[in-house]
Amino acid sequence: MSSSNADPKVCSKADSKADLILNRGSIYAVDGRRSWAEAVAIGEGRVIAIGTDLDIDAFRGPQTRTVDLRGRMVMPGIIDVHNHHTRGGQADLFETTILPTLSFEEVIAVVRARAATTKPGDWISGGIWGSNIVGRLYSRSARAALDAASPDHPVMLRDDSQHSRWVNSRALAIMGVDADTPNPLNGEIVRDPDTGEATGLLLERASTLAETALARTVEDAAGRNVSSTRRAVQILNSFGVTAYQDANTMLPYLQALAELDGRGQLTAWCVASMPAHQPLMGTDIFGDALIALRESFRSRHVRPDFVKIFMDGVPTTRTASMREPYTPDKLHGCCFRGEALVSIPELARWIAKCEKLGLSTKIHCAGDGAVRDTLDAIDVVRSFNGPGRMHQIAHAGFIDPDDVARFKELDVVADLSPIIWYPSPIIEAIKAAVPEARAARYWPNRDLLAAGALMAAGSDWPVVSNPDPWLGIEGMVTRQNPRGGFPGALWPEQALDLADVLEIYTRNPARAIGLDTVTGSLEPGKSADLIVLDRNLFEIPSDDLAETRVLATYFEGELVFERD
Repeated sequence: MSSSNADPKVCSKADSKADLILNRGSIYAVDGRRSWAEAVAIGEGRVIAIGTDLDIDAFRGPQTRTVDLRGRMVMPGIIDVHNHHTRGGQADLFETTILPTLSFEEVIAVVRARAATTKPGDWISGGIWGSNIVGRLYSRSARAALDAASPDHPVMLRDDSQHSRWVNSRALAIMGVDADTPNPLNGEIVRDPDTGEATGLLLERASTLAETALARTVEDAAGRNVSSTRRAVQILNSFGVTAYQDANTMLPYLQALAELDGRGQLTAWCVASMPAHQPLMGTDIFGDALIALRESFRSRHVRPDFVKIFMDGVPTTRTASMREPYTPDKLHGCCFRGEALVSIPELARWIAKCEKLGLSTKIHCAGDGAVRDTLDAIDVVRSFNGPGRMHQIAHAGFIDPDDVARFKELDVVADLSPIIWYPSPIIEAIKAAVPEARAARYWPNRDLLAAGALMAAGSDWPVVSNPDPWLGIEGMVTRQNPRGGFPGALWPEQALDLADVLEIYTRNPARAIGLDTVTGSLEPGKSADLIVLDRNLFEIPSDDLAETRVLATYFEGELVFERD
């Protein structure tokens, strides 16, 4: 891509001298004109100027450092609009790794191997097992196989939606679950239909029982959260992520963020989403009590500006709220559509309260019924209060065609999770639960773009094994799985152009999380958050995009990651 259209853009301070200049590159600013430049000058953590090599040379001073890009492509840092960073770091440092592509037997083998090296009595936890094996876990035989692989350990494994847990008999005993234990509100302890015995599969809020039991055994939980958060940000930086929105930020995670930022070790902008209701991970403080504490955790890089609300579950376990029935099965019969976890009036009250407090909402909606209810609730608030804060619908994969235009009309962000929806184990599991004609019409990205909706991409890590944005970028362009193994394309008519996708990963999420005056594009005055790539994205085949590697990541003008 030529940089001949590079017009000099500078700050008002004509005598500014740069701390750092990156030159002789192909710099894609992702500004309103999608302009290119050759060099950028950085001072005091911000972009001073961007333009040609000759333009930028004027900002060179005696202390200026220079990086010769040697033609490499540079772009703004990636902004991940949806992840669970502390849990991602925790999984990397402390837990058993299970790939979602593994078969039932292979998952059992991983647990057996981990049990052989784990002290008897200690928990084995981790994930993520693929939704495509969930049908197998409804039986007592599945729990028996897990018991045999781990006779001396309680086990808890998370699935690839993070809405379900699979536990063994030792874990159930520690949790105090027996045949008489009632289901928690908005959750299900799956039981054998003949005996009433728990099979070990926990859906939605029942997962909290296992998470709480495990959390009680963790020594120095606060220290572990700090270590996990620090590790998570290192991983994010390695993929070029310089800002992100944590999608369910409980009090211990806010405490860890505050400590890290206080140490000067938080090398990314973080926008926090405080849970309105008790999250699946379990916590004593949420909702109004947590929201009241938010300002004590606000810092230079931490913005507790969102509230997280779950409207439904996930389609793989038929807990998502759908407008049309799921495929009939023995457990649910015909005509089952799932159900919303929050009523429209209750959701409208939450939205109105958040707006009064200067907060936005991130609302989980996996089914088109939940999407409709959420848009209706926002519409109610708008009708009384007029235009207000921008809210987000997360995982808006199933959307009734009549609701697509309402995203723009109501100023609602479509929070997308590309790594989840391209052909994968999750899609195979959805096909087993949703009639094929509807399962194939998942994530109407081009329709949303044509309607003018603000679209922002996130990883949902650790729902996916790592927060690699390049997999999602290729998937949005090709509608295929970059890793292979799942042939074909999912609704290929909804593919997007690369330039649009890059905005969905930079400028758009910056606006969606309230950081658009701070970051998201390379323009004078904005934070110098940028990444150096090993290839020019516009000069390679689209099916090579996922192979992109970040050579260097700069946050506020400081090098925070460099590939060996």
